[in-house]
Amino acid sequence: MPELSAEEHAIAGGAQSDGAAMAMRIVAEAARLMSAPRLIPIASAHIDGALYHGDSGTLFAERLVAGGARVAVRATLNVGALTPHGCIATRLPPDQHAMAARMMRAYEAMGCEPSWTCAPYQAGHRPRQGTDVAWGESNAVVFCNSVLGARTNRYGDFLDIACAIAGRAPDYGLHRQENRRATLVIDVSGLSQALRGAEVFYPVLGALLGREAGSEIAVIDGLQGLADEDKLKALGAAAASAGGVGLFHVAGMTPEASDLATALGGLAPERTLCVTPEHVAAELARLSTSGTTDQVDAVAIGSPHLSLAEIEALERRLAGRKLTRPLYANTGRHVLKPLEEQGRRRALEQAGVVFVVDTCVVVTPILPELKGGVLMTNSGKFAHYAPGNTGYAVTYGSLAECVESAVAGRLVREPRTWA
Repeated sequence: MPELSAEEHAIAGGAQSDGAAMAMRIVAEAARLMSAPRLIPIASAHIDGALYHGDSGTLFAERLVAGGARVAVRATLNVGALTPHGCIATRLPPDQHAMAARMMRAYEAMGCEPSWTCAPYQAGHRPRQGTDVAWGESNAVVFCNSVLGARTNRYGDFLDIACAIAGRAPDYGLHRQENRRATLVIDVSGLSQALRGAEVFYPVLGALLGREAGSEIAVIDGLQGLADEDKLKALGAAAASAGGVGLFHVAGMTPEASDLATALGGLAPERTLCVTPEHVAAELARLSTSGTTDQVDAVAIGSPHLSLAEIEALERRLAGRKLTRPLYANTGRHVLKPLEEQGRRRALEQAGVVFVVDTCVVVTPILPELKGGVLMTNSGKFAHYAPGNTGYAVTYGSLAECVESAVAGRLVREPRTWA
């Protein structure tokens, strides 16, 4: 067993509440299973376990509430299974809808912030570099570690809320400095600058990174000055979906990689992958499962949730035109509110954009049931999960291609001059 402090022993014994005691015991047992020597204080948590997957998750949350559990640190909530009033509804059966609503209320009752977004870092939850936190949701975890430089493992459902209530996490894995050094170099400097700067490239690179690295720590060289937060968000989400990536570095850009040598901890890499156009073409092909068809039945963007900057890019590309296929724009409350205040939501909806808020089309049934349907997306994460979760085949493309295809009602490809 890990060595617990007197305070931790007291909480586990019920000194605060039955709910807090249960949470502390769960965290301590997780530490034992991970061979962690102790628990460490955390500054915040991001909770993925509030998404309804079955009644047991709801009953677990309600038991914590009945036991008087409250989060001890700031805790934001990942997507739920329901959308707010005024947005497109889910197709959950009534009994599952009721249980999903109970689950969401239980997490809010424990003091969690009703953020309901997979991109809490865009909604103001940005822990400082070097801070220990307990975050769930794979894209949030990899962004937190990589782009913010805070420290978290990939905390799974229910352990995340237990850590938030206990205010502690097991001391192992990516909380430890020695486990954050890169051993793999992904060198993209041989690719054209046009490609390295293109939005469509980053989910492709992420998928390659996930497939190549697994859970190994990689440093990417050759993106200096070309990647912004939205591009790194897309890269990390695809990498965390295609592999077990919880942390990557970008030489000259991310907090723990002022240069290549720093990311490697001053040591030689164990291996290096020099990415070629052939690597990119192969990974690009893997992201689409629809074959050679030009069929497009729906378009979905926003996994991770769209930022305001990405909504602005959508508006510029749409340029007042009407869509002939629904374009599902998945985003958070923090983005929808200013859009409503500025009248932009109404204009986009009149053009045919369908806003999905607090959830997304891949984790809860929203898309119409359609045998042989094709979903187009610019998200590497959607491309990975949509076929299994929705039954739709996927066509991957850039945001521009997604918008043009939704306008035309069929697949439209733009010239890829960077190829």
